[in-house]
Amino acid sequence: MSERPLLVLSNDDGVYAEGMRSLHVELAKFAEVVVVAPLHEQSANSHSLTLARPLRVRTIDGLHALDGTPADCIYVALYGKRFVQRMPDAVVSGINHGYNLGSDTFYSGTVAAAREGALRGVPSIAFSLGMGHVESAVRTSKEKPTMAALAPIAARLARRFVEATRGKTFDDGAPLLNVNFPAGVASPRGVRATRLGRRRYTDEVEVREDPRGREYLWIGGPNAFHDPSPGSDTEAVDEGLISVTPLALDATRAAHASLAEHVAGPGPGENQ
Repeated sequence: MSERPLLVLSNDDGVYAEGMRSLHVELAKFAEVVVVAPLHEQSANSHSLTLARPLRVRTIDGLHALDGTPADCIYVALYGKRFVQRMPDAVVSGINHGYNLGSDTFYSGTVAAAREGALRGVPSIAFSLGMGHVESAVRTSKEKPTMAALAPIAARLARRFVEATRGKTFDDGAPLLNVNFPAGVASPRGVRATRLGRRRYTDEVEVREDPRGREYLWIGGPNAFHDPSPGSDTEAVDEGLISVTPLALDATRAAHASLAEHVAGPGPGENQ
C-alpha cells in the first residue's frame, strides 16, 4: 500500500475544540485526514444517533461540522459518499478535554465516535486528556499540559495503531482502543497497556430555583475518585502514564449465562 492512510477524525467537544484541531495538524503529517465533527459540544451524549430530525452539515475552516452527535458524525462520514471515497483505514476521536476512564466509556461521546467506527468494521482509537481536579492515588506534578504539546504523542500512537491494523481483517470485530493522557503532566512518564478501572463520582442532584421561582436540577457531582485497581487505566494515569485500553464490542457477560437461563425458564411444552 503506497498511498497515504485515510483517517476520519471526530470528537465530542465540537469542531472548534483545540484538542481535535491540534491532533488534526499532527495526523495530517502522515495521513489524509477527513474531519467530520459535531457543530456544538456533545459531551456525555454516549452512542446516540439522530433519527427524528434531518441533519445539516457546514464547512468551517475546511472541516465538516454536523449538527448531530459524535456517532452521527462517523455514520455520515462513512456512508454519506461526499466525505470519503473509500472506507478509511482508521477512525480517530479526540483529543477530548477531560478523562474517559472506567465507566466514563459508557457515557462518552468521544469513545462513542470511535466505537461507531469499530462497529462498522473500521479500526478505531479515542484520545482524552484529564482536566481539572482528580483525587489521585499517586500525586502527579503541577505542570500544565497543552493539547499542542500532547498532540504529537497522540499522532505517534495513532500511526502505530494504523500500521498494526491497516489492510488486516479481524474475525472477532475491528479493534477499538481508548487512550488517556494523565492530568497535570506535560511530559508523561511512559505508556502502559491497561484495562478499565473504577472511577467514582460524588453523585448528587442539586435542586435550584430560577428567577421566576421555577425549580430546575443539575445532576452530577464535581469530583472524581479512583479506586485502587492494579493494571487499570485509572492506576496508570494516577502514576503519570498514558493508558491504552482495548475495548470490546461484545457486551455479553458470560458469567451470568446461568442467571439468564434461569430467568428464561423451561421451553414451550415443558414443565413450568
